[in-house]
Amino acid sequence: MTNPLAHFKPFPEPPALILEYIAERSAEESVLDGPSPWDLGSLSAELLASIPAWLDSVCRWLNTAYAWQPQDVIPPCWKKHEGLGYEIAALAFARTDAYADAGSTVIWHEQYDRFLTRMNKALGKAGDECRVGRHEDRPARFQLAAWPEEAASDADEPRSTERVGEMA
Repeated sequence: MTNPLAHFKPFPEPPALILEYIAERSAEESVLDGPSPWDLGSLSAELLASIPAWLDSVCRWLNTAYAWQPQDVIPPCWKKHEGLGYEIAALAFARTDAYADAGSTVIWHEQYDRFLTRMNKALGKAGDECRVGRHEDRPARFQLAAWPEEAASDADEPRSTERVGEMA
C-alpha cells in the first residue's frame, strides 16, 4: 500500500546566503545590525540577488499546495506587483518560524488566508488576467503620476499635499 501523503513536497529552503545572514543577525555576540531579510527594499544587492528565485519557488509551492480556486493563485508576474513581493517574503520567512510549533502553524495558515485577501484586493480585476499570463501595468499609475517628484533637498521636509488633494 502506498502512502497517500508521499506526494507532499517540502517548503523551499531559503538561499544559503540568506540563512547565513539570519544566523549572523541572531547570534548573541553579533555585531551585525542589518535589516530583516524580509524587508526587500532594505537589503544589500548581494543579499537581494538570491531572493527572487527563492520567492518564485515559494509561490509555486504555495500555488501547488493551497491554490484550489483561481483567486488563490499567486500570479506568475508577482515580481511586477511591488507590494506582493514584500508580502510573499514576509509570509515565506514567517512560515519557517511558524513550523517550529503546531499552534504557530495554525496562525501562519490564518496569515496566509489574510495574505490572499490582501493580494486579491491589490490585484483587483487585473488579477484574473495576470493569473493567465497577461500582466497589465499598475492601474493606479495615473494617480501615482500626479505626485510631484521628490527633490533631494526636500527629502527631510514634509511633503506638500496640494497635488494629493487634486486626486480626490
